[in-house]
Amino acid sequence: MTEQEPAETPDVSPRHRSYRGRLLVATPLLSAGPFFRAVVAVLDHDAGGALGVILNQPLDAAVSDVLPEWSNLVSSPSAVFSGGPVSTDSALAIGVMASAVADPPDGWREMYDRVGLVDLDVPATGTHVGLRGVRVFAGYAGWSPGQLEGEIAEGSWVVVDGFAEDLLSPNPEALWRDVLRRQGGDLAMLSTFPDDPQMN
Repeated sequence: MTEQEPAETPDVSPRHRSYRGRLLVATPLLSAGPFFRAVVAVLDHDAGGALGVILNQPLDAAVSDVLPEWSNLVSSPSAVFSGGPVSTDSALAIGVMASAVADPPDGWREMYDRVGLVDLDVPATGTHVGLRGVRVFAGYAGWSPGQLEGEIAEGSWVVVDGFAEDLLSPNPEALWRDVLRRQGGDLAMLSTFPDDPQMN
């Protein structure tokens, strides 16, 4: 028998599915901690992990007290939000453009659609052009490679479509129920789940 060259091993690795630009909505499995009833906007997600910010946890601190020059650009409520448990001593700003722009303002870097990061080191007066609103977050949410996918598979999160309006909601405390309710079906029913099932 003559030796044959080994056949090439086919690439069977699954293609990475990105949730960038979508919302993660916490299920009742996350019954405590920083992600209880959280709605997270996924800003970036690739094979190296995921990064996002919690949209519905305003803090007692006002932006005018922490970053006064940005206070006129932030959307109501003008509070600093808890973006997640990572790097809580640093500030991260998200800006939503009013429309698609070919020439974005200084200090704004698009993440998806009309949503982007705002550089807080750039003077606020140079970044307001075209911005519909800004949110300032203390910290962010981060997942290592495969971690978010595992949490979704175990049922800790549901993944739904998001809208720019979600990032600037004037009533962020109601966002968890509002986002679930607009999905209809079983997810809309989930929006009625009591905060403490033992009190039901």
